[in-house]
Amino acid sequence: MPVRVQCEDFDLSREIAALRAGNPQIGAVASFVGIARDMNEGSSVQTLTLEHYPGMTEKVLDDLIVQAKQRWDIFDALIIHRIGTLQPQDQIVLVAVTSRHREAALTACSFIMDFLKTRAPFWKKEHTATGERWVAARQSDTQAADAWGTTKKVAD
Repeated sequence: MPVRVQCEDFDLSREIAALRAGNPQIGAVASFVGIARDMNEGSSVQTLTLEHYPGMTEKVLDDLIVQAKQRWDIFDALIIHRIGTLQPQDQIVLVAVTSRHREAALTACSFIMDFLKTRAPFWKKEHTATGERWVAARQSDTQAADAWGTTKKVAD
């Protein structure tokens, strides 16, 4: 399954081994793991709650992989995104991409992550000592996604 939205943690080594299995042509694996921080915008973050739009979220993530395969010569990609309440240092997201050569894998991984951060229907709420707050997309994340050009919209 190239896309999973789940509460459970994931094992990076196991997931990459499964993604590589059975394809001796793979010469590169690029991956990104996002981790919950204990500080954001000058405040201590006690926990982070992630919510999503079931069904739509998976469609958006599947579509990102399809678009990456259309743009670069990659074999496959994997996206795992956690939901629920997480503690600082918990893994949030894994994006992994396989290809013959590093450039395609690295570029496709960055593309997927940039669009995941800004276009996928996830919502983050930080729990701090002073209360709860929703986390908005950063301007730098939006600019990074915009730099790739337009992508087709996922059908509802």
